[in-house]
Amino acid sequence: MLSRRNFLTAAVGVAAAGGLAACAKKDDSSSGSSSAGGSKTITLGFSQVGSESGWRSANTTSVKDAAKEAGYNLKFSDAQQKQENQISAIRSYIAQKVDVIAFSPVVVTGWDAVLKEAKAAKIPVVLTDRSVETSDDSLFVTLVGSDFTDEGRRAAKILEKVIAKAGLKGPVKIAQLEGTTGAAPAIERAKGFKEVMDAGHASDWKIVVSQTGDFTRAGGKQVMAAFLQSNPDINVLFAHNDDMAIGAIQSIEAAGKKPGKDILIVSIDGVKDGFVAMSEGKINAIVECNPLLGPQLMEVVKKVKDGETVERWIKTKEGDFMQDQAAAALPTRKY
Repeated sequence: MLSRRNFLTAAVGVAAAGGLAACAKKDDSSSGSSSAGGSKTITLGFSQVGSESGWRSANTTSVKDAAKEAGYNLKFSDAQQKQENQISAIRSYIAQKVDVIAFSPVVVTGWDAVLKEAKAAKIPVVLTDRSVETSDDSLFVTLVGSDFTDEGRRAAKILEKVIAKAGLKGPVKIAQLEGTTGAAPAIERAKGFKEVMDAGHASDWKIVVSQTGDFTRAGGKQVMAAFLQSNPDINVLFAHNDDMAIGAIQSIEAAGKKPGKDILIVSIDGVKDGFVAMSEGKINAIVECNPLLGPQLMEVVKKVKDGETVERWIKTKEGDFMQDQAAAALPTRKY
């Protein structure tokens, strides 16, 4: 059995003001040739969201490196942030009769049909990084990923400290740069942040404007420029990832304002460029989301193929992690 710690290795760390925390086109690349002891090589089909951010690039590298280290044959595809591309890739893996399919879903909904096809073909599916909403949770084995709702909560809690340190007086007017519309991290980070805000700051914090920047640097820059035009008195930015925050910084500076001072900035991820911006005082705090999920994924893949019991983690509709006790009490489904 894998522990909750193993499944939630990416859970959350915090880089507060004055501190740091650790650390995103189809190519059909393959790695690995044979498993230890001469047994049949495991073929893993993995569909990645895209390459929209530094986090995603690090996550892709982690998966590829871990598959190579495990000796798996990896079939990799990049969905370019399009659900239709991801569904096509999964159907291709089914046709190729891979041993296991893993994917990081572009959005939360719309997966039932293709997951039912995988189940009918007796190919187990493992979710990585992001959750899905399905009519039947047995359509996937488990989720290896982060608690995005808690990341949102932590972002709000660390903002309290950032505001206190900056000595910000008066109402807190927050601009929110959301992730891709319909994606689990966008939904859940916003939910967690608002949960803390509503509980402790209903009278002094207000999200005055909120829009998707699609998790990209270019999107963050463009949307922040529009925010500053419509709401020039914004004094806090909550960005759902570092790349959008970095893009926003460019627009803030172009408007003649000082990021990290005139507009306090809290973001999520912990990529290298985010650390650089924080060291320069342009980002005030970062909540970590560790992208190095590859080793945990390969461990789950091996357990599934060996017929071992796998602790089953799902997310509730409220965005919280929950162990599926009913499934955990049963032996792993044979494929």
